[in-house]
Amino acid sequence: MSTTSTSSPDGTGWYEIRLQGRLDPRWATRFDGMTLTTGDGFTLLTGPVVDQAALHGLLHQLRDVGLILVSVIQVENDDKKRSPRKTDTSTSGD
Repeated sequence: MSTTSTSSPDGTGWYEIRLQGRLDPRWATRFDGMTLTTGDGFTLLTGPVVDQAALHGLLHQLRDVGLILVSVIQVENDDKKRSPRKTDTSTSGD
């Protein structure tokens, strides 16, 4: 496993947070600054996090929603300009 030199030890950065299950778009306002995308059985939150305390707060909010946390990925600056990563392995026919 490798680490990137652009990762910030204080948690500052751009994150992709994948949840199992679909979160209604009305929840988007609760996660200010994050983009909420839903797909076939998943929800993806993408956006900036100012520090590790904010990341923990965001994860606590997500816990309270009741969906299963699948992954939390800090992405490179260049990655945030691309479309979200396809990591949903529950679908077939790829």
